[in-house]
Amino acid sequence: MPIRRVLSINRGEIAARVVKAAHALGIEAVQAVSQADRESRAAQLADRVVVIGPPPSRQSYLDAQLLVHTALQTGCDALHPGYGFLSEREHLARLCAEHGITFIGPAAETIAALGDKLQAKAIAEAAGVPLVPGTAQLAQAEDAVAAAESLGYPVLIKASAGGGGRGMFIARNREDVQAGFDKASNEAREAFGDGTMYMERYVENARHVEVQVFGDGTGKVIHFGERDCSIQRRYQKVFEEAPCAAMPDALRAQLHRSAVDLVASLKYRNAGTVEFLYDMDRQAIYFIEVNARIQVEHPASEQVTGHDLVRLQFEIAGGEPLRWIQDQIPVRRHAIEVRLNAEDPYRQFQPSPGRITRWSPPQGAGIRLDSHCYERYLVPPYYDSMVGKLIITAHDRESCVLRLQEALARFEVEGLTTNLPLLRFIASHPDFVANQLNTRWLEQVLLPAFEATRE
Repeated sequence: MPIRRVLSINRGEIAARVVKAAHALGIEAVQAVSQADRESRAAQLADRVVVIGPPPSRQSYLDAQLLVHTALQTGCDALHPGYGFLSEREHLARLCAEHGITFIGPAAETIAALGDKLQAKAIAEAAGVPLVPGTAQLAQAEDAVAAAESLGYPVLIKASAGGGGRGMFIARNREDVQAGFDKASNEAREAFGDGTMYMERYVENARHVEVQVFGDGTGKVIHFGERDCSIQRRYQKVFEEAPCAAMPDALRAQLHRSAVDLVASLKYRNAGTVEFLYDMDRQAIYFIEVNARIQVEHPASEQVTGHDLVRLQFEIAGGEPLRWIQDQIPVRRHAIEVRLNAEDPYRQFQPSPGRITRWSPPQGAGIRLDSHCYERYLVPPYYDSMVGKLIITAHDRESCVLRLQEALARFEVEGLTTNLPLLRFIASHPDFVANQLNTRWLEQVLLPAFEATRE
């Protein structure tokens, strides 16, 4: 049944993006905001705004019962979770189903199955998707030591319910495992309510590559190409590119096939991202996890395929089938997305909230900015520091890099400190220009060189 009115329950640029996509389809948009977000761009764009609570997320954006109640009270027949917050919580999807609200995302059962990384690995293995050599659940540090010595160091110890780098660490010897296991387990228990840990062989020379998929719930799944997300700091992505220019075509085809096969086995519905490690030394791919939601970096895929993925979320949730076959979604052009954050890269990335006194983004061909900010907007201190995503598109990577350098040079923000100096430094670094990097490059090579530029 087509959606008539949607409650957008996220904030920042994705909330504005959801409201715009709803309006493009003739859907009324109600925006839920905390008291700190009443002046946000999404609130200005929405047909109606509802203040759901004080700034702390637990009293607003993380209260599933409150959000479903708000949807019911405002007559919304659908709810869009965006990314982050409750977007991958099966509890919210179940509550929506119980109250007759369309959840614009995967089914609760799918979210539950993929939210546990160990269960997701088992699903991938059953679908014939290659896995990083690793272990099942580890009960205690002694078990982890024995497993690590069997696999061979270095190893990566991860929380089964984890994400964003929490509950995760690299161990290069027995002492590292003994020192870090309980700490990581406790961190995961605090963050996710589950301290279950497991282990994988650590791939030293790797790229982080992910495939954008969509399913309509019938078993039909299509992909929108892959993104290279290897430039990361503490497992948080900084730059994303589509496609992965470092991957040979034969391996790219295997990557796409593996991603589609995995989620098709679940009769996946709506948007998702299947993440892989690309082992450049062995020329192999290994499954990492599935993010059962739209991703921050989805605009890069939109730019190279020409498809509006948030609009497609609405259409699939409203009961429309996927109307394309894979051959109708060629990947053309190259796109690079960078995340603009209100943080000081010279001071351990300390958040820098405040009022924007000048906001002058670059404009021109191949330049897109997704942001909730504007001049005089007050960036609140309570949430993630991202204030925008700059997406550059060109016919090939070399042209895209040049356009990115020019756009970043013209981007002006005043009133708060941002990571623009770091973004400019990355975009001009010879390794980035030559596409000679891996997942450790930013922290091991780039940041020490950047620190040396501090005046």
